[in-house]
Amino acid sequence: MAHHYDLTPAIYDLFLDADRQYSCAYFAEEGVSLDMAQVAKKAHIARKLLIATGMRVLEIGCGWGGLALTLAREHGEQVTGITLSQEQLAVARDRAKAAGLADRVSFELMDYRAMGGQFDRIVSVGMFEHVGAPNFGTFFNVVRDRLAEDGVALIHTIGRTAPPRATNPWIAKYIFPGGYVPSLSEVSEVIQDTGLRIGDIECLRLHYAMTLRCWFDRFSAKAEVAATLKDARFVRMWRYYLAACEQTFRHGPQDVFQFQLCRRPDAVPITRDYLYAHPQQRLAQARLA
Repeated sequence: MAHHYDLTPAIYDLFLDADRQYSCAYFAEEGVSLDMAQVAKKAHIARKLLIATGMRVLEIGCGWGGLALTLAREHGEQVTGITLSQEQLAVARDRAKAAGLADRVSFELMDYRAMGGQFDRIVSVGMFEHVGAPNFGTFFNVVRDRLAEDGVALIHTIGRTAPPRATNPWIAKYIFPGGYVPSLSEVSEVIQDTGLRIGDIECLRLHYAMTLRCWFDRFSAKAEVAATLKDARFVRMWRYYLAACEQTFRHGPQDVFQFQLCRRPDAVPITRDYLYAHPQQRLAQARLA
């Protein structure tokens, strides 16, 4: 993970949104900006988690802290975020202090397997791709053990709609060493073996293609700056990475799955009505955020 996520933060500032959300955005309305789509993604996840003030939340793979800070600031949670990236940890802690949220959000350099205690809510966005197939059972057993009896978890991951397949050799060598994109069948089979219940599965499909197109356009517009931070070879490599990944979501068996998990069948509502506000309300909320 450090190979990818411990690049200089200035690289990510060239193409990510202001909150540095390095995962699939949620384009609830046609023509919304990347920043608004990332705000909508965080709000969509919060609704799926059925967040309430005072809950204890664990974020596995906290990135640069954006989601944890949003949950604490907008919903009043006590959030613990864990990461294996020294660079992301430093940025996240600085952001918490600057936002005046250090009393409600803590960030730790920790493997998820070392985490103790129980939490009302568990969320993981864009981290499961780095777990590795041999560790899928361990990951979901940890989620089960750390989740309160009436708790809810949300696991957001890139996945395959086709049977399992090895990682693309070029991506494995140059972009995500050790990464593995799971098939839906692999994940579902492991979840059922843990005793966790699937409350909902949503496939975001073209949302990631749209996200990657935004990233490609932004990165390309700052290619000269990127070359001064790294070199011309890096720029060519990353433009190819972003463009190729976009096409796998548009034309290949690549998808994004959001697994809503719980231990009790009554932990989440029995309809999806609670997830979807009126479109104009969503747009207004995104603009105010």
